[in-house]
Amino acid sequence: MKIGVMNNPLKSVYKEAEQCGKAGFEFLDLTLEGPNADDVDTERLKAVLDTYELGIIGHTDPCLPWAYPVPGIREACLKELERGAKIFSRLGARMMNIHPCYFCPPAMRDQLVLFQIDALPPIVKMAASYGLTLMFENYKAPFDRVSVFKELIARVPDLKLHLDVGHTNFGKDGHEIFCKTLGEHLVHVHFSDNRSRNDDHLPLGVGTVNWQQAVDSLKSISYDNTITLEIFCNDPQMQASYLDLSRNMVRSLWD
Repeated sequence: MKIGVMNNPLKSVYKEAEQCGKAGFEFLDLTLEGPNADDVDTERLKAVLDTYELGIIGHTDPCLPWAYPVPGIREACLKELERGAKIFSRLGARMMNIHPCYFCPPAMRDQLVLFQIDALPPIVKMAASYGLTLMFENYKAPFDRVSVFKELIARVPDLKLHLDVGHTNFGKDGHEIFCKTLGEHLVHVHFSDNRSRNDDHLPLGVGTVNWQQAVDSLKSISYDNTITLEIFCNDPQMQASYLDLSRNMVRSLWD
């Protein structure tokens, strides 16, 4: 099991990577988002990653309307996702996530899952061409249900599961059923706490997530891959403290 952190897109991605390495984390979960992380000098960032022997995981912009039922919009989003895939691949990543797309005409809301199923195959193929596995992240309804993910995985070959435990805390199905039902497809995990209402990105133990239960669910399926601490704070010193406390909590519960 490897523990890493996500860069805060409000800050310099190079400084964030350096802080990640100095703090002894094992990988950077690189999110390509504005205002300060939407474009990356790969040579500059690769030098930082190599200095601290950091791995890398690709995290795409969660606001892209990649499944909107207009061909031109999908094509533009595919190009943007490919731009990200190139960056991730150059940095040595082997996995890239994608978030549910909730954008659609109001009268077609009942087709939202079908729009994802239709739009995903070319994205999976594109990611694979850069040596990347595409993983779909759980979030709000209807993408908070194991039944929906079973359909996505069954109908989109080579698509994998990215489980955000914080998201399951305010969704319909909990992390236990995700792990039990779809554990064989799980390739990456996000940890952050909240108070069962919003995606607060709090330090572990501050909110209402049962972290012993979350760790036990992962261990029950022999999960031994990457866990990102997706925790943010404006104060750099407090951020470092929160991340360190959360990492220690995970290791203690895991052992």
